[in-house]
Formats: sequence, C-alpha cells, structure tokens
Amino acid sequence: MRIGIPKEIFEEERRVAATPDVAVQLKKLGFDVAVESGAGAAASFDDDAYRNAGAEISHDTAALWKDSDIILKVRAPADGGPQDELGHLREGHVLISFLWPAQNPQLLEKLAAKGVTTLAMDSVPRISRAQKMDALSSMANIAGYRAVVEAAQHFGRFFTGQITAAGKVPPAKVLVIGAGVAGLAAIGAAKGMGAIVRAFDTRPEVKEQVESMDGEFLMLDFEEEGSGVGGYAKVMSEEFIKAEMALFA
Repeated sequence: MRIGIPKEIFEEERRVAATPDVAVQLKKLGFDVAVESGAGAAASFDDDAYRNAGAEISHDTAALWKDSDIILKVRAPADGGPQDELGHLREGHVLISFLWPAQNPQLLEKLAAKGVTTLAMDSVPRISRAQKMDALSSMANIAGYRAVVEAAQHFGRFFTGQITAAGKVPPAKVLVIGAGVAGLAAIGAAKGMGAIVRAFDTRPEVKEQVESMDGEFLMLDFEEEGSGVGGYAKVMSEEFIKAEMALFA
C-alpha cells in the first residue's frame, strides 16, 4: 500500500500533511511513502529529511497521485484551474484531508462520482478514542495563539501593565468571543502577555474552563440553551445576539 503526500498548492499554505517523523512511523506500519519534492520546504522539512526517513521523493506530481493508493493532504483538492488536483484522483483512491463537507457538497458529489473514499479530518468525532487524530483541535490551538500575537502586533503598545519613572501604563483589556479550543488558547496567550482577559461563550458550562485560564467569564442572563450536538456551540437566535452585543458594549 502506497501513501502519497503531494505539495500543497494553495497560496501561502505552509503546512504539510506528514512530517519526516510521521513518515518513519508509516514505514514501520508497512506502508510505502512517497513525498512530492518540496512538499515540506515551507514547514522547514527538506527533501533530505524525508529521504532519510525512508520516503521516496517524487518530482512528478501526476505520477505521485497516479501511483499512490492513499493521498494525504492538508487542504481539500483543488477543483479545476491550472492545478486541478481533483483530476488526479481515480476510482479506488483514499483521500485523507480537511474537507469541510457541509461547506463543499459539490466537491463531495464529484469525489463520490469518481469512486474516491474520503476521510474528512475536520469531522473527527470528539471522543477520547479519537483524540490522537483530532487535527482540527491542533490547528485551532495554533490559530488561537496566533490571533493574539497578531492582535498584539497591531495594538501598538504592551499588553502588560508597566510602572516606570516616566509614568504608568495600564494593562490591555482583551475580549475573547468563544471559549472552544481556539478561544482557550487565545485566553492563555493574552494572559501570558499580561493582559486583562474576559471571555464569552454561548455555553455557560465552559465558565470553569475560562476561569482555569485566569480569565473572567462574561455571563449573559438569557434563557436559551447554547450547547449543540457533541458539546459544540450552536447558532443562536437574533434576540440572543442582540443581548450579547449589549453585554459587550
């Protein structure tokens, strides 16, 4: 069984579906691994690192897709255009990537018509047995941290308060909306920078998680259940949104 790891073609995409260490583990499981040349370059993994891990380096994109049984990708395959990845897929292929099925129904229909078996990494269930495969939470954790770093860069001054001979600077006040994986990462990052952090979520049960990160949870007195299936937040009513905006103001 051959696993192919193509280079991501989306502009400014720096991720790669598998690192050299993962390639080693796949080889131990009995898979042949082929990596497109330059696939890991943007993530600081050169071809030699994959070669030393036992992977084959392919310089032919079409051949990589054609000769592989399983395709590992980060983003969903591009449909059309000069780099039509969907056209490389054939019947019997197994595609493992982020797919966002609800947002891409036409893509799913085309994959089904081709006879491609797809595994959406963004749809891994939130159960303990699947935690090691929860790539979505890993990405959300990074996104939450980076959001605060980017905000700090645009803010124009320190997040932390300072008292110097020249005067006093109060700490920044940060509001995090949503206390999922990304939100909790943002809370931790902002607190680490010295900011005063408040957070809001439609699910009152996450109050303890926010407070465990030393953040203040903003409670909205509104009789509407905010938890959906699987513990995720759900879409709230217009009345709830209006009350939420009033709370933030």
